[in-house]
Amino acid sequence: MASFTESPSGIGNDYGLHLSVSPDGLSWMPLNQNNPIMTPAAGARGLRDPFILRKQDGTFEIIATDQRGQVFSDRSQYVHVWDSPDLRTFTYRHLKLHEFATHTWAPEAFWDSSRRQYAIMYSANVNGRDAFYVNYTTDFVNVSAPQLFFDPGFNVLDGTMHLGKDMNYLYYKSFADGRLYGARSATLEPGSFDRGTYTSGLIQGGAIEAPIVNKADNSSTWYLWGDSFVPVNGEFYVWRSNDIGGDNWTPLSKKDYNQPLNSKHSSIASITATEMTQLINRWGTPAWNRIKSYNLPDSYIRHANHVGRIDPYPFDPYPDSQWRLVPGLADPNAVSFQSVNFPNQYLRSRGGPVVLAVDDNSAAFKADATFARVPGLADSGWTSFRSIVDPARYLRHVNNILRVDPIGGGVTERQDATFSIVY
Repeated sequence: MASFTESPSGIGNDYGLHLSVSPDGLSWMPLNQNNPIMTPAAGARGLRDPFILRKQDGTFEIIATDQRGQVFSDRSQYVHVWDSPDLRTFTYRHLKLHEFATHTWAPEAFWDSSRRQYAIMYSANVNGRDAFYVNYTTDFVNVSAPQLFFDPGFNVLDGTMHLGKDMNYLYYKSFADGRLYGARSATLEPGSFDRGTYTSGLIQGGAIEAPIVNKADNSSTWYLWGDSFVPVNGEFYVWRSNDIGGDNWTPLSKKDYNQPLNSKHSSIASITATEMTQLINRWGTPAWNRIKSYNLPDSYIRHANHVGRIDPYPFDPYPDSQWRLVPGLADPNAVSFQSVNFPNQYLRSRGGPVVLAVDDNSAAFKADATFARVPGLADSGWTSFRSIVDPARYLRHVNNILRVDPIGGGVTERQDATFSIVY
């Protein structure tokens, strides 16, 4: 997955190229500690909306909007382009696509076999309405003149394409109602999708954008991702379907997926297991985790005012939710929760709420801050954390506050004490 990052107060904003990997396309691990691996060297010296294309020769092309921050009045006629054989080394250029006095937003690319060329598709407002334009190229260096590609008669943004054997699918955001729609065409000719919309429109929250369509590598399952911006900016939603040609997308629970921290307007490309290993070896794995609640799966363990709690993502300061699960202070076979932004402090409990406190090097502190990691009490595929001081007590949340309490057979308390270790 390629992304840029933003957080609610802006402390997580970064307009470089961020990469994450996933074995299943649902649970994502940021590379390079969630820092950018590349930052554009020209134009606005920042990007939005990065897109990864696997080219016909097996190498990669990355293209992105030439924009830094949220200044949507920018009118760059360029996009950022990187050639890469392996997503580990890159060659950069600044590529001009048109002479219009308008933006060049959310560029994507696909192979048009009938033309034996790549199509670069993007959003532009040329005649008072946002529509999709296209330039054709063989090398992402020299491009054709722009052509109008998709204009259904109302403002659209964020087009993404899936090419099928007999049918092609274009998903987009409608400005009219803030929903995601799909259009289809048997050809890739400009204008052929204009009357091809076949879905009834998908939305979660108040408005959504930036669709991504990807297929599971080992099944017939399709996933459609969308990036919410009303009421919460930067929250991903996912739908599932067994038929991309139908209108039967079902929302996934947030138990089933997790987005990279602070990620915005992403794209997804399939890679091999070997390539994933090579990327991890090159860019490294995070030195921290986030801990997701089982029964409130939009919420993560954090500290606030030195009290442990869970809160819905996204929030700032986002480092409050980053933890190093280190060998237990009192038992190296167990774990302790070391704060990333206060590295001399750990979660501990002495009855009542769990607090974030400085390690005073006492045996009592070390015991209070140490938990055995065991199969989840509500789901054995998740995790529960048992106190080593009192093995009948587990870390749980009550009214969003973390506690260490005895857990009986009640469904709610077992769910309160079940978590997932993610990024």
